[in-house]
Amino acid sequence: MLYWLSKHGYECAKVDHTGIDIIARHPRSKEVLGISVKSRSRATGTERTAVNINREEFIKVQHACQAFKCVPYFALVIDGGATTRVFLLTMKLLSKLCPGKRTAVWQMGDSHLRKYYADPKITVIELNNTRQW
Repeated sequence: MLYWLSKHGYECAKVDHTGIDIIARHPRSKEVLGISVKSRSRATGTERTAVNINREEFIKVQHACQAFKCVPYFALVIDGGATTRVFLLTMKLLSKLCPGKRTAVWQMGDSHLRKYYADPKITVIELNNTRQW
């Protein structure tokens, strides 16, 4: 996530703080992002399994972002099979798309992926096929 933000002009800092992992700001914007990175690995055949995020995480992100005066964001990193997908979006939008009371459920089915890819408020990064390891 740090690499992609830096590649696109963001000034970034990795932080060790309960709730957020990255603080980032684009030089042309005054917005400072407090990003909580959530990553999940999926075995072949389970790539479409949803990502569950406990609502307590949202509270931690909110508190950290208040302390650092930044906008709460989530980066969801999901690798499965030959594809790794990253979704970067505001906590507010994530809450709207995943309204569960105790758990936010980020769906990974084809119809949901099409909606995420079409939404200009969601940054999507997709990596395919590791050639050599």
